[in-house]
Amino acid sequence: MPKTPVLSRRATFMALSGSALTALTGRAQAGTPADIDTFRDVCFLTPQSIEGPFYLDPRLVRTEIAEGRAGVPLRVDLRVIDGATCKPSKRARVDIWHADAQGIYSGYPGQGDNQDLTTVGQKFLRGTQFTDSRGAASFKTIYPGWYPGRATHIHFKVLVDDRNVLTGQMYFPDAINEFIYANIPAYAGRRNLRAVVNANDRFANFNDPNRLSFCAVKEERDCYAVSLVLGVDRFALARAGLPPRAGQAPEQPAVERVRLLIPGLGVK
Repeated sequence: MPKTPVLSRRATFMALSGSALTALTGRAQAGTPADIDTFRDVCFLTPQSIEGPFYLDPRLVRTEIAEGRAGVPLRVDLRVIDGATCKPSKRARVDIWHADAQGIYSGYPGQGDNQDLTTVGQKFLRGTQFTDSRGAASFKTIYPGWYPGRATHIHFKVLVDDRNVLTGQMYFPDAINEFIYANIPAYAGRRNLRAVVNANDRFANFNDPNRLSFCAVKEERDCYAVSLVLGVDRFALARAGLPPRAGQAPEQPAVERVRLLIPGLGVK
């Protein structure tokens, strides 16, 4: 099977100004090199978020987690630091899990746009790594798809000395999300328009208003590379508050979608 081509971010962003790009990504550093050494002086606590209904603990210690699922190749570079000392957390256990290009998780019934697919017994797009002396752990996967009611994200969990100290979600720049979903066949053919983006995702806005879990992105020769520092409190209980419950987001008119994708942009 031929590899899905990596898309040029230049094509994605050619119509965007620098200020609009910053608004889209939620982080000014998104698009800078995904090099964990650039984060060596960072010291903060990553906000907790819910693990969602789709967490499993298959204890799959592996770097490559795609299991052949179609999609744009993605490398996820994470670095775990102790929020109290600012030092790397060595031998921390990091779990990640996420949906495939069509918004489907492994291991659960009721999947897909029609909620009629079962993936019980499957373990694609799940994996565990242990951090090295720099606190670093990496995974090779595919760019996640979306599912109704949520912005694009990857779940993560950090355990230190078998204690769950952080459960959270990593978010992606919506400029890249939109471009991939519109141009790569693996992500196409969805029943409804994607209504929830970063700007109106209730979990992202309630649990992470400062956008500390929004990843930096780098385009490499054969994949996208995303990076994120995870600041943990080794004595914390991994517990997140729940935002107020909201109904299913309706489809957005074209002009309103532009406003959501580029906050602050004056569109009439």
